[in-house]
Amino acid sequence: MWLVAGLGNPGGKYALTRHNVGFMALDAYATSIGGPRWKEERQAFVTRFKMEDVEVLFAKPQTFMNKSGESVRALMDYYKIPIENLIVVHDEIDIGFGAIKIHKNRGPGGHNGIKSLNEQLGTQDYVRLKLGVGRPANPKMDVAAYVLQAFSNEEEAHLHDFLGVAGDAIESLIFDGLSKAATKFTRGPVGAPTQAQES
Repeated sequence: MWLVAGLGNPGGKYALTRHNVGFMALDAYATSIGGPRWKEERQAFVTRFKMEDVEVLFAKPQTFMNKSGESVRALMDYYKIPIENLIVVHDEIDIGFGAIKIHKNRGPGGHNGIKSLNEQLGTQDYVRLKLGVGRPANPKMDVAAYVLQAFSNEEEAHLHDFLGVAGDAIESLIFDGLSKAATKFTRGPVGAPTQAQES
């Protein structure tokens, strides 16, 4: 079984904010395959289904971002999921909106959800699908406040396609492996050249 954990904050207040793009990517994929039912389990909303013959568990931790690792660790322990079968989908401020990077065994870079995961799992050696949300145009704006804002109208116009590509990247990670998926899906922000860039 694979565990795909999308990171975000629970509750309607945060539902469409940049920090919740991990949740949004999982929701978009689940909708695209007919909307399997979500249920609450081990401090997360989870849905379990098959991609071809591969069993996959999607999870959206409901612990708030800075305690995401508690839920992910509990799910991995319960389902006996090895670290190599974990994919974490999360927002990334250091790449522009619409950009995608796929990494493994990298530091948290200030992301509190990833910090929590590393602490709980005792390792950072897992796959991360980073979805670019960019930084605020005004350099004086607090980044923490920025990621808790909704996407701009311009970003929203591209969001459906962006989330669709994220779903394709999840499939590729499971079936093609890290190297091929990174080559195929690493891309720059919306409006930038589309060829894969070095990951």
